[in-house]
Amino acid sequence: MSRVKHSFPPFYDSDSEILILGSFPSVKSREEGFYYMHPQNRFWKILEEVYNTKIVDKCEFLKSNHIALWDVIASCEINNSSDTSIKNIKVNNIKKIIKESNIKEIYTTGKKAYELYNKYIYPKTKIKATYLYSPSPANCAIKFDTIVENYQVINKK
Repeated sequence: MSRVKHSFPPFYDSDSEILILGSFPSVKSREEGFYYMHPQNRFWKILEEVYNTKIVDKCEFLKSNHIALWDVIASCEINNSSDTSIKNIKVNNIKKIIKESNIKEIYTTGKKAYELYNKYIYPKTKIKATYLYSPSPANCAIKFDTIVENYQVINKK
């Protein structure tokens, strides 16, 4: 167990309307410096299905669909990438993104992100978050098609 700081910035711009929050980046994502980078994480495959497209450039895809990404946790004690091991958290300042963008909806990927958002951040933003299933490879009990169906709520086009 070690204390780890979030090592890369949120992804958003002034046109972002949807904010998707994870709990804390995996070891692989911290190494790569971007979100959902573990090869078995299903996040990008899910978005390809939801938006019926092939994602070639992640940043371009996010910008063109007005999606912002960040995590609830700024720093914590964590064992590898395990959400269940997270302790002693410090949360990110989500209000900064909301102020500098056009966020209308917030989604959380996984139970930990949802619980922490509601406990620490919702009281400050007053924006309700919608719970999405975790795309993590550790969440293999939920079938891919079920997760895709759950994520359809983010694509209002």
